Amino acid sequence: MTAQVLVLGIGNVLWADEGFGVRCVEALADNWTFDQNVKLLDGGTQGLYLLPFLETADILLVFDAIDYGLAPGTLKIVEGDEVPSFMGAKKMSLHQTGFQDVIATARLMGYCPETLILIGCQPEELEDYGGGLRASVAEQIGPALEIALLQLSELGVQAVPGKGDTRLLADPSILRGAYETGRPSEDAACRIGDDRFFPNGS
Repeated sequence: MTAQVLVLGIGNVLWADEGFGVRCVEALADNWTFDQNVKLLDGGTQGLYLLPFLETADILLVFDAIDYGLAPGTLKIVEGDEVPSFMGAKKMSLHQTGFQDVIATARLMGYCPETLILIGCQPEELEDYGGGLRASVAEQIGPALEIALLQLSELGVQAVPGKGDTRLLADPSILRGAYETGRPSEDAACRIGDDRFFPNGS
């Protein structure tokens, strides 16, 4: 029986480097195509709404921004039972707590994927609402995809160069190219909050 594979990017693209995981799965779909047993999914911050996807997967590969306490842009690969603990060791946002809950619930219900792989990148900047990936993190998308393709190949999952399935990705208006070129400048848009609520209006 052919293994069912879920390649998942999670995070919030609105908060700078938090969008790393989502941008990785977008880049994968832009450049590689897989057999029908492989799903590429932008999981965003959906939390428990992702459970139906895990229910049908034998292999789960996750891209995410993870605060490992390392130098910005550092990649770290975690596998198996260590994945849930790493995703919650130093929570950066609610999406990580949510995904821990997803894995825990899937295990409780008896359908967690047998193979778990996390490809995480240490973020540089998170407090930039509306900002894109910093260079140190964006530069790791390519290496992260190489790691993912190697890991999948070792599991018997092959990819072919070409445009992949984008049906489970975000709306085109917030894909990386449109999002990062279309947002206003820092001078035109406050990235850290609404200045009406700052002390003395500054």
